Amino acid sequence: MHRIAVEEYAAIIRDHLAPLLTRPLEHVPLALAAGRVTADDVRSPIALPSFRNSQMDGFAVHAADLRRIPVRLPVLGEIAAGAVDPAALPEGSAIAIMTGAPLPAGADAVVPVEDTRLTDGVVEILRGRDAGDHVREAGSDLAAGEVLLPAGLRLASRHLAALAAANLMDVAVRARVRLAVISTGNELVPPGTPLRNGRLPDANGIAIATAASAAGAEVVDLQLSGDDAAQLGRVIDRSIAAGAELVLTSGGISMGTHEPVRQLLEPLGATVGTVDMQPGGPQAYARYRTVPVVCFPGNPVSSQLGFALFVAPLLRDLAGLPPAARAPRVLAAPLQSVCGRRQFLRGRLTDDDRVATVAGPGSHLVAALAAADVLIDVPAEVTVLPAGATVDTVDL
Repeated sequence: MHRIAVEEYAAIIRDHLAPLLTRPLEHVPLALAAGRVTADDVRSPIALPSFRNSQMDGFAVHAADLRRIPVRLPVLGEIAAGAVDPAALPEGSAIAIMTGAPLPAGADAVVPVEDTRLTDGVVEILRGRDAGDHVREAGSDLAAGEVLLPAGLRLASRHLAALAAANLMDVAVRARVRLAVISTGNELVPPGTPLRNGRLPDANGIAIATAASAAGAEVVDLQLSGDDAAQLGRVIDRSIAAGAELVLTSGGISMGTHEPVRQLLEPLGATVGTVDMQPGGPQAYARYRTVPVVCFPGNPVSSQLGFALFVAPLLRDLAGLPPAARAPRVLAAPLQSVCGRRQFLRGRLTDDDRVATVAGPGSHLVAALAAADVLIDVPAEVTVLPAGATVDTVDL
């Protein structure tokens, strides 16, 4: 692959992943639906509420019996929440009723307990009520068949509550990709491991896996692999066995003698080359046993940038999530950039929504990336921009 523009490589990766992007919707149980995006309008199969019920603890009555206050009415019993088909209420009587309990036929108002006195099976009602007072009518929230939730809605707890109230046990949502994340390199160890000189904690695995989850994917495997191509093949096999439809790797695609990703995948037709950007120029893609693989550089900033530019937009599109926000912003301080290569510099927003660079362009500056809010997209021909200039930014 010759040196290629960012947009051209993004289109290549879209084509590479095209079979994943046309997957049908999925039906998932409500317990697993948080954060997913509705695939279609969801219509309620029942009215909400589905039956007339009491809004208060009190007494169900005929409002017409309360023309003169106070009034004393015999209490015929009690209706608790969960009661089924209570008997009709005769005129001139009352029945104790709990919040949420079904109203008996004939009753058209509820008198709260605090407006009554109960003595020897007779309730004295101290305040008049009109028909409909403290009564929740069937369908007063939503009629059966009406749209409960629209298509394209990211589900939060309040939406799941509405689905459950409508007696739905699952929901149709936009599909998401099941993927594996594999970091390569003999130098890498899991975070928290006692470090010897030359060893590094793996930052790429957790970063890419977390970013993939935020973009709507399901991470089914997260692994480390050394610099041996055969070992990497075994790790990818395990990821595929775990259900991965896409494999994302970091490291192992440079020109050195210990490049396991290149050594494993080039004989299988991998395309390895350089995208015209910095950081993150080295990129690659391949198929392994029909499963698409997208390969990022090993430096942590480069790998995160490669994922954000080339894979995250596709995952978000498939999952029904909006793209990362892009916006023009004004520089709070002068900016310097490397000539001849499109730069994605780390930027921090100021209180007035201006932006200033954070540290330099180095691909290893992971702390600087953590301090950033946005990426500043600087064209290849730009080397210096003064404070007050407008730049294109991408939210992180």
